[in-house]
Amino acid sequence: VQLQASGGGLVQAGGSLRLSCAASGNIYRIDTMGWYRQAPGKQRELVADITTTSIANYADSVKGRFTISRDNAENAVYLQMNNLKPEDTDVYYCNLHTWVGRDYWGQGTLVTVSS
Repeated sequence: VQLQASGGGLVQAGGSLRLSCAASGNIYRIDTMGWYRQAPGKQRELVADITTTSIANYADSVKGRFTISRDNAENAVYLQMNNLKPEDTDVYYCNLHTWVGRDYWGQGTLVTVSS
């Protein structure tokens, strides 16, 4: 199973970015898909995740600014990030969690927000 993430980059505070992640390979029983982020020296933290029935869960710090969505037919997940803040600067990782408890991770995409 491979997850290919894209869409990171450099943006000014208040700007927007859209992250995309597509999964390929022998994928069975997908449960949630989501996005995490990690700063150097810190633990990876959940940004948002979404179930197969599109129930979304967000970290408090991004509620009202970020929107997660998924395409079950394409095994893809997206993260629309609006009103970005410098504190959103991180490496973002997409995640796929299966019903049997396995986790798969993308390679990470860097988001940099300048003040």
